[in-house]
Formats: sequence, structure tokens, C-alpha cells
Amino acid sequence: MTARSDTTTDLALLGVLAVLWGASYTFIKIGVETIPPVTFIAARTLIAGALLLAVIRWRGLAVPADAASWRRFAFQACLNSVVPFTLIAAAERSVDAGLATILNSTSPIFTFLLTALITRHEPVTTRKLVGVGAGIIGICLIIGTEALGGLGHEMWAQLAIVVATISYAGAAIFGRGFKGLDPMLPAAGSMLCGAVILVPLSLVVDHPWTLAPSMASILALLGLSVFSTALAFVIYFRLIHTLGSVGTTSQAYLRVPIGVGIGAVFLGESLGPAAWLGMAFVVAGVAAMTIPVRKPVLAR
Repeated sequence: MTARSDTTTDLALLGVLAVLWGASYTFIKIGVETIPPVTFIAARTLIAGALLLAVIRWRGLAVPADAASWRRFAFQACLNSVVPFTLIAAAERSVDAGLATILNSTSPIFTFLLTALITRHEPVTTRKLVGVGAGIIGICLIIGTEALGGLGHEMWAQLAIVVATISYAGAAIFGRGFKGLDPMLPAAGSMLCGAVILVPLSLVVDHPWTLAPSMASILALLGLSVFSTALAFVIYFRLIHTLGSVGTTSQAYLRVPIGVGIGAVFLGESLGPAAWLGMAFVVAGVAAMTIPVRKPVLAR
């Protein structure tokens, strides 16, 4: 296979990844209609973790057996699945899938802010600062108008998604510590640790044996777990090795129009003028944060 065809395949997979993660918000919206958020996310992490573990076994990788690695997986699980997954699922009981997509796509902006304030492992550039400013303006346009309109419950749900996004940003920074491992290992390990945390909580809080979920919610759970979590992680970690981290994170702005479009087609959602304007600022901000700058070619 030529380098050109490899690049074409990677770009096609990037589009698939954007679709899978863009669709996740619609899956969640349908799922939490009849399945409580904690139980829904407990099942998501359990199914996805089991599938990822199967992929690891199929690849012949050795799963770490030391306690230190699993403590790190558990902390990563809190940042990358337990807290954000649950907050987003709870928020989507009142927030449209399209708005959740927009708000959650700002994770590169918060990653940059946490990096600049705490770890300082990446340079602060003018373009990144402009991207941060545009993203924050977009968030304020989306959330601020709802707050001024007196929709307090929905405002807090939207803020929960922002908190989930900040949690994702922390996970991205903490995840740099797994460089010595195949990326599939912390993905599966964190999902399984998330299930260990959430399944007992689900049993205590929701009594899942008393639930009567609809077929639509069950199918949404399976779609979210198999396609938007397990399969998406497999594609994601392939692209990390081929396109690199910057190229792969470009799906953050690709999934915004995709997620909004899927919500509009399958859920009949629509955005107000302020939300459309906010989306434009968010897409511009995330693009400024993730699209690499082309270096000039020096003449020989």
C-alpha cells in the first residue's frame, strides 16, 4: 500500500471517528429517556471495556498486573468516563444532543488552559489564545442566553456538560503519563475501572432490576457502547499512531456539525440564533487550537 493510499485511509477513518463521536450524543439522548444516567453509563463502560479487553487479547497484548498501573487506570477512569460520561448523560435529559455536542467539543480549549496554567508542557501562541477566546465567547453565547431567559434547570445542565469537558481536558493531560504502554491498555483499563466504580453505584441508586427500558433505549445503549465507544477507541488509537495527536484531535471540530445534524435528523432538534452563533465561535476556536501550522519549505 502506498503512502498516498495510507493517508486516504486515515482521513476516511478520521471522518468515521467524527461521525461515531458525533452520534454518541444522540445515542445518549435516546438512552436516558428510559434508563437512568448512572445505570446507562455503568452499562456503557462495562460493555465497551469488555470489548476493548477482547481486542487486547486478540492482539496478544499483556495486561498490566501491578497495582500502580491499575490505580492510574482508576484515576484516568474518573477523569475520562465516570465523571464526564455521567454528567453528560444526566444533562441530556434536558439539553438537546446538538447543544451537548457543541459544548463538549471545547475540550481542546480547556486542555490548553490547564496546560498553560499547570503543566506548561506546550508553548502559548497567539493563535491558541485567539482560539481560547473564541471558544469561551461561544460557550457564553450558548449558556448565557439561556441563563438570562430564566431557564435555570437547563442552564445547570449545560454547565454540567462544561464541567464534563474540563474533566476530559484533565484526562488528556494525565493520559500523557501512559506513553510507555500501548494506548489500547489504558483505554480498556480505564473503562473497566469505570465499570467497577459505576456498577455497584447503579445497583444501590437505581435498582436496575426494577427498570423497564424501551427497546429504543437498549439499542441506543448498544450502539453507544459498541460503535461510539469501543470501535471509536480502536480507530482513535490507530490514528494517534498515524496522524499524530494534533491531526487526530481535529475531529473535535468536525464532530460539531455532524452531531448537530444527527440530532436534527433523528430527534427533530433545532438551534436558536444565539446557539448557531455560539457554534460558529466554538468551531473557529477549536479549529484554531488543533489545525497544525504549515511550516514554510526552505529553498535549497
